Amino acid sequence: MTIAIGLVCLVGLEHLGIMVLEMFAKPHQQAKAFGLSEEYARQPEARVAMANQGIYNGMLGLLLISTLWFFSGAVRFEVWSLLLLFVIVVAGYGGLTVGKKVWVLQMLPAVLAEGAVLAAWLG
Repeated sequence: MTIAIGLVCLVGLEHLGIMVLEMFAKPHQQAKAFGLSEEYARQPEARVAMANQGIYNGMLGLLLISTLWFFSGAVRFEVWSLLLLFVIVVAGYGGLTVGKKVWVLQMLPAVLAEGAVLAAWLG
């Protein structure tokens, strides 16, 4: 159970970190972090799109972590499982469209957390 909690919180913190990069980082930092050209990252439309994506990542991270306080028992595991499945699917698509780095940085932690959650839930 403690491993599951730790991994879920790690995935949540990761998404809060992504939110900070997408919403508040300077264009050169965003370009470096997300493999974009700095010219693209400076465009107002790109900045708005990244900030919009950032709020999704932030809310996802917050939901993963806050589930510790808002739910208990089987419901907590069901919510975690659904949220982690969402991360896995989105990261799978991101790995195909953005780069394989997404599979390692986002999908792998979510897969490990999902496995730990399912093991704790079913075990």
